[in-house]
Amino acid sequence: MKISDIIILNSEEIRRRSIKVWNGIPKEFYIWKPDNEAMSIIEMVRHVLECEYIYHKIVENRGSVKIMSPWQDRPYTNVSDELNFAQPFHDKFIEAIRSTTEQDFTEVEIIRKEVDQRRKLGDYLLRIGYHESVHTGQMLSYLRTLNIERPKVWD
Repeated sequence: MKISDIIILNSEEIRRRSIKVWNGIPKEFYIWKPDNEAMSIIEMVRHVLECEYIYHKIVENRGSVKIMSPWQDRPYTNVSDELNFAQPFHDKFIEAIRSTTEQDFTEVEIIRKEVDQRRKLGDYLLRIGYHESVHTGQMLSYLRTLNIERPKVWD
């Protein structure tokens, strides 16, 4: 198995489980958040999807980049709409990983001076998945707080 295959498998498995959790959220709770400083449920779903797009642009640029997000003026709707909107961007991200050479994963560096971060491309791509995983766990905590049945992610 190639490095790209492993990173894609990891990314797709994380997304599959995120979707499982997100689809288990009743619509009447989309705007709920545990406190005024937190993201609401629908904001967190969008945050995860939009961040993948931003991270992809950072990877393309090999570091920090100022971009105009396609989500910038988009109203919040529902999980299905958010996923449908994000899918073409996700597909491009996966294709970019698929077309990366084995050598690039260990030699290309992603340098983000504003956060004092320097990572090899393979490491950085795995951290993108970790970001989504953390928010999926956070969402499960939201559902527990709301006493909503939590989807089984350990299938």
